Amino acid sequence: MRIADLADKRVAIWGFGREGKAAIAAIRSRQPALPLTLFCSEAEVAAAQAFDASLRVRGEEPDATALAMFDVVVKSPGISAYKPALLAAKEAGIRVTSGTALWFAEQPGARVVAVTGTKGKSTTTALLAHLARSLGVRTALAGNIGMPLIELVDQSAELWAVELSSFQTGEAGPVELGVVTSLYEEHLDWHGSRERYIEDKLKLADVSRQLLVNATQPSLLERTAKHPHRIVFGDAAGWHLADGFIRRGTQAVFPIASLRAPGEHNALNACAALAALEAMGFDAMKAAPSLAGFRPLPHRLQPLGEHEGFDWINDSIGTTPQATLAALRTLEGRAVTVIVGGHDRGLDWNDFVVAMKAHAPHAIVAQGANGPRIARALRDAGVAVEETADLATAVARARAATPAGGTILLSPGAPSFDQFHDYADRGRRFAEMAGFDAHDIVGIEGLGIH
Repeated sequence: MRIADLADKRVAIWGFGREGKAAIAAIRSRQPALPLTLFCSEAEVAAAQAFDASLRVRGEEPDATALAMFDVVVKSPGISAYKPALLAAKEAGIRVTSGTALWFAEQPGARVVAVTGTKGKSTTTALLAHLARSLGVRTALAGNIGMPLIELVDQSAELWAVELSSFQTGEAGPVELGVVTSLYEEHLDWHGSRERYIEDKLKLADVSRQLLVNATQPSLLERTAKHPHRIVFGDAAGWHLADGFIRRGTQAVFPIASLRAPGEHNALNACAALAALEAMGFDAMKAAPSLAGFRPLPHRLQPLGEHEGFDWINDSIGTTPQATLAALRTLEGRAVTVIVGGHDRGLDWNDFVVAMKAHAPHAIVAQGANGPRIARALRDAGVAVEETADLATAVARARAATPAGGTILLSPGAPSFDQFHDYADRGRRFAEMAGFDAHDIVGIEGLGIH
C-alpha cells in the first residue's frame, strides 16, 4: 500500500513516537486534506494536538470496536501486531500497515540491505554505512537504529543500510540483501512466544533476494538452510575471525585490536558488514581499513571513563542475558562488578546462571523488576549476588563492592521499561549516577543520507 492509496480512506494512526510522527508528516505531505485520527496515550494528547492541529486525537488504546470505524490503521513498531484489537481488525478486512511498510511501497527500486538480529544489528548497520561511505557511496542509515525510514520517503540514495527490529521484519518489502546477525529469544511480551519471535525475525528471509547469516550459530544455519541464495559470515571460507585478525579466507585483513568497538562480537559484526558490502558488489577489501575510524555506538559497551577510582562502562543496550555474557567476556581479567536486571520479559536466564557458576565476575548486583528472579536463580546455583530495588541503589552497592581500580559495568540483560523510558534514558541516568555528564553521550552519528 502506497500513501496515494490512502486517498478517500478512513485512516487511524496508532502510536505517537518518532515513527508515528513521521508517518503523520509523510501522509500530510502527500495527502494534506486527508482526515487522520490518532490514538495515543492520554499524556500525549496535548503534544499531538500541537504537532498537527488537524488531527482528531484520542487519548486511549483502541479496542476492536474503535478500530472498526477505519479502513486503514497505520501502527507504530511498539504496538504488537498480536494485540487482539489488531487481529480482530484484520479479520474484519481492515488494512494494517506501518511507516516502514509505506516506505517500502514508495521505494520499490531502492538497493536495500536490511539488517536484523537479536544483538549486533545496530552496530552492523552503522558499520555497513560507514564502510560504504568510505568508498564514496551515497548511503542512507535509517530504520530502527534511530531514524524511521518514512522520514526519508522523498529522498534517494545509492545504498540503504536499514536496521529492522523483530517488530518490523514482517513489514519489509523485497530487499536486495537481508542480514541476520544473531538469534536468541527476546521481546516475548510483544511476540507472545519464543517460537513466534524467531518466526517473525526470519520473515526477513522471505523477502530477501540474498540472505547473509551468522555461521557461528548452528540453529540459525539450520533455520535458513532452504534459502536459495544464502551466504554466510563467520566461517573460514569468507569473512571471519582468527588469530587476532578479521580475515577474508586465509588473508589477514584487519587487526581486531585496532577496532574501537571492543570485543570479538563487534569484530564479528564487522565481518557481517564487510560480507554485506561485498555481496552488494562493492570492494570490501578496499573499505576494510576504514574500520579504524568507526566510532562505537552509544550505550553499547561504551567506556564512560574513570571516576572515584573505578572504570565505568555503559552497556544499557544489552537487553538479553546473552548480551550480558558477551559484555563480560570482553572484560575478562578485570575486577568487574556487573549490574543486571530490569523489566521482566520472561526470558530464560539459565545460560547466564550456568556461566556465572563456572566463572563469575568480582560481584553481581541484581536490580529492577526481574532482579529478584535473577538473584534467586543465582543463589540456587551457589553464586553470590546482591539484590536491590532500583538502579540508583544498585550503583551505590556496586561502588561499595568494587575494589579500587575495578570496573563497574551496566549490562542489564533486560529492557528498561520498569524504571526508564528506554535503554538510552537508562544509559544516560547511569552515567549521571556514576558522576559523568550525560550530555556527553551523543546520539548515533551518521543517521540519514550522506
